[in-house]
Formats: sequence, structure tokens, C-alpha cells
Amino acid sequence: MRHRSVLTALTLVTGALFTPGFGVVGGATDAHAVTKISHATAASMFRSSGITWSSSGGCSDRDNPTCTSFEQLNLATAKGAQTLKSASGCALNITGGTETGHAGGTYSHGNGYKLDYSKYTCVGNYIKNTFTCIGTRPGDGAPQRRSGSGNVYADEGNHWDVTYYNCGGC
Repeated sequence: MRHRSVLTALTLVTGALFTPGFGVVGGATDAHAVTKISHATAASMFRSSGITWSSSGGCSDRDNPTCTSFEQLNLATAKGAQTLKSASGCALNITGGTETGHAGGTYSHGNGYKLDYSKYTCVGNYIKNTFTCIGTRPGDGAPQRRSGSGNVYADEGNHWDVTYYNCGGC
């Protein structure tokens, strides 16, 4: 009887661990459920933090690559931008969001994980002096830095391309 109780408990725990969306089993690159926000919500968050944004097309249409859109941005990404602004004390201008025209992939702009920032001296110095150099990005050779929370900042020459896996300690 005792063996049956142990086996039953073990079966329940194992089942729970392998149930999608529950437990801790999963690879480091698995995307987890995220909260998506609207362009209006993100814009309000950024405005309240003093974060600006711009686009070459002067628009916010997600389907237009010359626009800067926040439609379907991850809430953690928006909070990550707020964390960067507050921690650095620097001016922060977003030049790329979820609009079409960026590279694809799980942790991409289109999936709400990335933002592009203007390369201002203040924010560049903050990133270089605060985050750990992790080498160059495969594919394009962009120098990368990782924050203590795991977010990755890639220097793409004319802007910072930031991948937010979390809100950066918000």
C-alpha cells in the first residue's frame, strides 16, 4: 500500500512538471506566455517615463516598415525600457518597435521582445560601463552586452538593438 501512495504522488508530480504552462521543465530558449499591450498603452507608459519615440515615416502602423509601432509589444519589454530610462538617467528615444521589416525569430521585434534606441552618448556609456561584454552576435557581428537580469544590448552601429527577456528588475 505504501508503494502505491509513493507511485501515485510521483506520477502526479511528474505529470504536473511536464504539463505545458506548468512546472519548471523546459529549455532555456522556450518562449513563455507574455502579456501583450496596445500601442496606446505602451505610448502612455513611455510618455509617463519621459521616453520619446520617432519613425522615419512619422507613423505608428505595425504593417509599415517606416513606422515605429508598439502594437503587441510585450509588457515586460515596455517596462524594461522604463527601467533603462530610470536606471541610466539618460534621454531615451525609441526608433524601432514591433513594426514589420525587422528580422524574425522567437525573440524578435515582431513578437514584442525588442526595441531599437537612438545612439546617444549618455545611454551608450551607461550600457558599456554597466553591462557585461558577451562578444559579438552571430550573423552580423554586432558587439553585445548583457545586463544583470539577462537582457541583451547589441550595438548595430547606428542604434542599440535590445532584446528584453524580462523587465530588467522593475
